[in-house]
Amino acid sequence: MNLRAARCAAICALLLAGADSQAHTRSVSYSSWEIGEGRARVQLRIAQLELTRLPWGPVSPPQLPPRLADYLVESLQLRAGAARCTAAAPRALSAPRGRAAIEWRLQCPAGALSIESALLLDVAPGHLHFARLRGPDGAVSERVLSNAARRWTLPAAAAGTSAAASTADSATGGSSIARYGWLGVQHIVTGYDHLVFLLGLLLLAASLREVAVVVTGFTLAHSITLGLAASGRLAPDAAAVESLIGFSIALVAAENSWRLSGGARAVPAAVVAALLAAAALAAFGVGAVSALTLAGLALFCGCYFALLRRLQSAVALRPWAGRLRFAIAFGFGLVHGFGFAGVLAEIALPPERLLPALLGFNLGVELGQLAALALCWPLLRILTRSGAGRPLLEAGSALICALGVFWMLSRAYA
Repeated sequence: MNLRAARCAAICALLLAGADSQAHTRSVSYSSWEIGEGRARVQLRIAQLELTRLPWGPVSPPQLPPRLADYLVESLQLRAGAARCTAAAPRALSAPRGRAAIEWRLQCPAGALSIESALLLDVAPGHLHFARLRGPDGAVSERVLSNAARRWTLPAAAAGTSAAASTADSATGGSSIARYGWLGVQHIVTGYDHLVFLLGLLLLAASLREVAVVVTGFTLAHSITLGLAASGRLAPDAAAVESLIGFSIALVAAENSWRLSGGARAVPAAVVAALLAAAALAAFGVGAVSALTLAGLALFCGCYFALLRRLQSAVALRPWAGRLRFAIAFGFGLVHGFGFAGVLAEIALPPERLLPALLGFNLGVELGQLAALALCWPLLRILTRSGAGRPLLEAGSALICALGVFWMLSRAYA
């Protein structure tokens, strides 16, 4: 029975880890539409990494591969009734590093307008497209499009139809709290690095109380930065955030290995040395994370492991070593919150739509997180009590550390 549970727990860990290692979220893209008087302008924003799924290469403004341009216009359409709006040739715009921005204009006949997206669905069936509309009256609305819901019938005011039709179509103006809640669930369930981070924190948890402390710290922290980033109050570099998420995973796994090995000095020494080496490279402009940040992380890690060693050496203070996991969960939860916020920040919702979207998305993230923990925690408890518990914990920590290091390096030096 114990061996079977151990296998189940190992499979659970592998399922969380065995995903597309190039990005922590599911495949996403964004478009902004301005519509009025039979004309429309669309701007598409997408990660260059997403475009590598296609055979036509990245976008290098002002260059836009003709085959890619044709694909984008064909995959992201505006329709007036059953007729397609006529699209002019797209052009590439300047965009932040790692991103691509493409713009084109359309002419539409009279009729009810709808946006249809099949973008990347042939190569990434789970792709989500976020469309944001500004109508001729200045009203802003948005919708999440997916393989299951490819079409958005636009608010009647955008098509210039009657007031009666506008009332009938008012429900199409934007995504509901429930829809954003489902998006949050999808985001955390497919946000493999967030789940792996939590799994790393929980591998050595001794009780349900310790689990509650860790999850509370993570939830409080990512809720803070999710709100700040989604509202535009903070806008950290996305590549640096993604890299630091990878580092957080590697660090908690390294701490697990350090504890399981009895506090070997080689572990913190290796962590600090690696961070100082990365800081030296960053001082010459190499990588997405600044030299000051990496040097600060090196100092933090050295002090953190020294504090852990001191707490574990005194029997009376030993319980506090486990409680430090709250600090780690909270500190790096702030970083993960910026990762969660990427989806909402890119949509650039108007203030009146931001709060419902933020509330629904955050609730969805929490529900997905709790569901994953409810699945894995009982298995982990049985595993730790089995005869094969320690070897599997060591192997699991090593696997999580390797994933964290890979994610950090691939995101910082891509």
